[in-house]
Amino acid sequence: MAGRAGGRRRVSLPFAAIRFPAVSSNTFGKLFAVTTFGESHGPAIGCVIDGCPPGIAIAPEEFVHDLARRATGTSRYTSQRHEADEVEILSGVYQGRTTGTPVALLIRNTDARPKDYDEIARTFRPGHADYTYWQKYGIRDPRGGGRASARETTMRVAAAVIAKKWLRDKHGVEVHGWLAQMGDVVPDLPDGAAVDFTVVEGNPFFWPVAAQVPALEARINSLRKAGDSCGARVNVVATGVPPGWGEPVYGKLDAELATALMSINAVKGVEIGAGFASITQRGSEHRDPIRADGFVSNHAGGILGGISSGQHVVASIALKPTSSIPTPGRSVNLDGEEVEVRTKGRHDPCVGIRATPIAEAMMALVLMDQALRQRAQCGDVVDVRPRIPGAGDLAPARAEERP
Repeated sequence: MAGRAGGRRRVSLPFAAIRFPAVSSNTFGKLFAVTTFGESHGPAIGCVIDGCPPGIAIAPEEFVHDLARRATGTSRYTSQRHEADEVEILSGVYQGRTTGTPVALLIRNTDARPKDYDEIARTFRPGHADYTYWQKYGIRDPRGGGRASARETTMRVAAAVIAKKWLRDKHGVEVHGWLAQMGDVVPDLPDGAAVDFTVVEGNPFFWPVAAQVPALEARINSLRKAGDSCGARVNVVATGVPPGWGEPVYGKLDAELATALMSINAVKGVEIGAGFASITQRGSEHRDPIRADGFVSNHAGGILGGISSGQHVVASIALKPTSSIPTPGRSVNLDGEEVEVRTKGRHDPCVGIRATPIAEAMMALVLMDQALRQRAQCGDVVDVRPRIPGAGDLAPARAEERP
């Protein structure tokens, strides 16, 4: 309907034609959009991947490896919850290939124990999302934290199996992570040494120095005995990322990567490249000099102005100590009365041990989405010269970040 008001043309649109942004925030990504659903101790968890390119060969068994890396109960140093984590492909795949329609994945919870949380159903556990969920929704699922549980990240890892495969096959991009600090223990790597990912994958801690694994085992055993926990740091790197991915202002690659990594449970800090070490660096030190044969360093973490430079994309996350510990803590109940809380159930003494595949997954999902967005807008931009080699074998900001 059109009319005039004060000499100006007025246009009225039907309410249904006005688009409002989604506010539930259970979906991540623009073109490669992943929506997860489900609770920790509900019947199942799942995800829907919209915008998945057609023709990707995918089968249920391809999810096994990465889901096993994330899973609890695979060693005695994590929660002893034993889930089968068998993926059911419900839609979007025909004769073993994606069709371009939404891909729906489902994993049924097979080892849920909701009764472990009966005693705290009316209590807000300190350090958890119990109180904030209660304030936001006026109702909460107390079973293992419900939607706030790290169980939800299983579906992020599952979705990233597809993203990793596409990135590797189409662009030669590989994503790898490792545990770079557990409490006050750091990898005993010589200055300038590269991380050997066969070592990382050969122990339950994703630790880059095999000789230190017994010390980590002793630290976890000590924490369990004390009824306590510790924090951790996880580094993740993407190799083979071409220059040009990312947006110049609101869709910056590093901004979206930081958002994705910060969305992981227990993450309290994110660094790109040199991160907070940049504070003490001088400009002459921090900037990455460019030679005809490549970048000299990678303090920027492979991203300049929100756009990939062709170097390794390097990020790091800081994870807090888990608050699910048997040591009693003070809190209040639903009646506002002060109570003492002692968390029971199966929990991780260090959530960082299982965070490596989750950090890899979030980086892969970001890169997949940005790659599709680059192809959509700038697919005709080809063979831009000069093409500067990335600092593939040169040191990023810190020794523990070296891929």
